[in-house]
Amino acid sequence: MDSRRNFLQTLSASILALSIPQHGFASIEDFYSKPYEGPVLRVAIMGLGSYGTRVAEAMQACKMAKLVGLISGTPSKIKNWQSKYNIPEKNCYNYENFDLIKDNPDIDAVYVITPNALHHDQVIRVAKAGKHVICEKPMALNAKEGQEMIEACRKANVKLLVGYRMHFEPKTLEIIRMRKEGELGKIMFFQGLCGFKIGDPTQWRLNKQLAGGGSLMDIGIYAINGARYMVGEEPVWVTAQETKTNPEKFKEGVDESIQFQFGFPGGAVASCLSSYNMSNLDRFFLAAEKGFAELQPSTGYGPIRGRTNKGELNHPHVTHQTVQMEKMAGIILTNEPAQVPVDGEEALKDLKIIDAIYLAVKTGKKINLKL
Repeated sequence: MDSRRNFLQTLSASILALSIPQHGFASIEDFYSKPYEGPVLRVAIMGLGSYGTRVAEAMQACKMAKLVGLISGTPSKIKNWQSKYNIPEKNCYNYENFDLIKDNPDIDAVYVITPNALHHDQVIRVAKAGKHVICEKPMALNAKEGQEMIEACRKANVKLLVGYRMHFEPKTLEIIRMRKEGELGKIMFFQGLCGFKIGDPTQWRLNKQLAGGGSLMDIGIYAINGARYMVGEEPVWVTAQETKTNPEKFKEGVDESIQFQFGFPGGAVASCLSSYNMSNLDRFFLAAEKGFAELQPSTGYGPIRGRTNKGELNHPHVTHQTVQMEKMAGIILTNEPAQVPVDGEEALKDLKIIDAIYLAVKTGKKINLKL
């Protein structure tokens, strides 16, 4: 990871990546060059794996969010993280006792970064403990679970946000701006390609009970969500086809590759591919009457590269998870609006589409959507 100085220099240059007007600063440069005395979101991370590590590292550069607590089933990880991030023992929990965070005033929110099948119960427990929740995507295994999570957080009067880091990425937001302001004209077509060759066959992502599926749940959700924010409409139908070449590695219920297609009310169509057995798949392409927009890579950790009919998009790369956590702190602490929603209702729409894609694969039929 870049040094804090290099990171802040890059962040300051990227005006579109993050704006914090509610604190009285005119720009990112103001925000990161002046002392910050506003509220800080105190976060505990649940799940200290590879992505939890990435989030923790990125949060070290945040001003509005701070890592203050740990939840893990592995004592050795907790010990190592305590030392690295100076986390007090009283803010450390395991999966059996983390309900006790309800009595810990030093923790405001919990970021759930565990296998998909665990999200539902863990998010509901965090909500019942009275803490705000950030949950990795997919939010749940299906729409039914997602709805229950939303209701639990609403009942507990806590916010439920989902880790859609691309909703804060500057090149992505520039294309959305161009589309909203009519610079691209009528949207005609979207293509989303998401995939890589997955390794270790024993990992949880290839376990139906833990992952809830295969490539679609992990990488395909980027194309699902991307189609929605790039086109700017909600799909009204979906068709899908599954291809499996290695049934030993990709067992029953774990999809290797799925192609899926959407239709939108304005007439646009989308064609997407999700795969665990093809490399170099990370591209969004939007075709419109007046122009086009392309992101490639489109959803990787960075740098994202983009171009439109007007030329290259040159916004500097910013660590996605840092910007995400700054913005989510603003949403939770001061109700700052997100340019593209990152709440539970947004995630529920993706889950409804995932349910429909799997149904389309199973039945071979076009499935109508009502989001």
